[in-house]
Amino acid sequence: MNSFGKIGIVGLGYVGLPLAVSFARKHEVVGFDVSETRVATLREGHDYTNEISSEELKASRLLITGSVEDLRGCGILIVTVPTPVDDSCRPDFSNLTDACAAIGKIIAPGTIIVFESTVYPGATEEVCAPVLEAASGLKSGEGFKLGYSPERINPGDKAHPLEAIVKVVAGQDDETLDTLADLYGSIIHAGIHRASSIRVAEAAKVIENTQRDINIALMNEISKICDLVGIRTSEVLAAAGTKWNFLKFYPGLVGGHCIGVDPYYLTAKAEQMGYHPEVILSGRRINDSMGSYIAQRAVKLLAIAGHPLKDARVGILGLTFKENVPDIRNSKVEDIYRELCEFGIVPIVHDPMANDEATRREFGIELSPIEAFTGIDVLIYAVSHEHYAAMGIEAIQGMIAPAGILIDVKSSIAPEGLREDIRYWSL
Repeated sequence: MNSFGKIGIVGLGYVGLPLAVSFARKHEVVGFDVSETRVATLREGHDYTNEISSEELKASRLLITGSVEDLRGCGILIVTVPTPVDDSCRPDFSNLTDACAAIGKIIAPGTIIVFESTVYPGATEEVCAPVLEAASGLKSGEGFKLGYSPERINPGDKAHPLEAIVKVVAGQDDETLDTLADLYGSIIHAGIHRASSIRVAEAAKVIENTQRDINIALMNEISKICDLVGIRTSEVLAAAGTKWNFLKFYPGLVGGHCIGVDPYYLTAKAEQMGYHPEVILSGRRINDSMGSYIAQRAVKLLAIAGHPLKDARVGILGLTFKENVPDIRNSKVEDIYRELCEFGIVPIVHDPMANDEATRREFGIELSPIEAFTGIDVLIYAVSHEHYAAMGIEAIQGMIAPAGILIDVKSSIAPEGLREDIRYWSL
């Protein structure tokens, strides 16, 4: 036992599991998840997110449970559940409020509840606190204390693990802030940043990803202009990048649970306060349109080549929202697929990281084996997994039919090494 007592982690996904495993190296930790399947597979030593190895899971002292009762007695509870947006791109707090209602029933006076889920400024105190109060019968700031520490997990990034990223912490009062700074400081060696308030920490999180979203949107718009001019965006960016203060962002599909979602939390709060954001929403519109744009470009290239659309054989390599992760949430590759279907083209899709059942359930897309990728008229290299890079350029161009087309979304392939009959296009 340590000075912090027992620590509970609520939600064992991309954020919660690495956090729980890291804390469990030094503290007594209970990890809770509502998914029976998730709990069962983690107990077997398998993490479908690939963030934690089987060896590490099996060696960890972490108690993994599906019973909220096992969180009883935890002096600190850290909530890491997903906060998505709904079909209208409005914040969906249901996972968060469900978690608050559940843990509110088992918290004791003096418990500190910390939120890592992305929210808009004010949500911890305006949305979460009332639910906790109703479920516990305790008053926020007196019976229990609140804290906020925005997650900074980058799925698939082994160069920047949890412990190597500066942690922002905020507390409802100075005593809570000190406790959380010490707690996170026990595992984070990159340093702790003490935010002046919970709202400041909440705002910091949403603008981190909003800034990236806007910069990528700018690159996507520039890529469209470069295409009209007839020059390669990658060559333009390589030249511009030689200046010391040029920010190196690149065009591409913006999906996943962070960059493509977090800005909507900020804009929702702004609109709640009577302000209509223009730059942020403009960036969102550009990035959300890129899947359709790529599909339409593929159709245009087929038409230029004189290839009948109804006979076109199109293949898509990659379906997850980014390279080298199995996460398909909010993947914009689906937009490419749907737009092609609107033209009467049903592409075949392959992804070595994605789960067949998950893609079928989420998108209604059946994954095809890589062996099916022969005689492809348009090959869309959508997600540059290491798996594809390891195959080599010969294997990839071998999938393409004579006089076929390669659409290289992220400019991962040097066109100079391709067969002369292949028409190459990239963002």
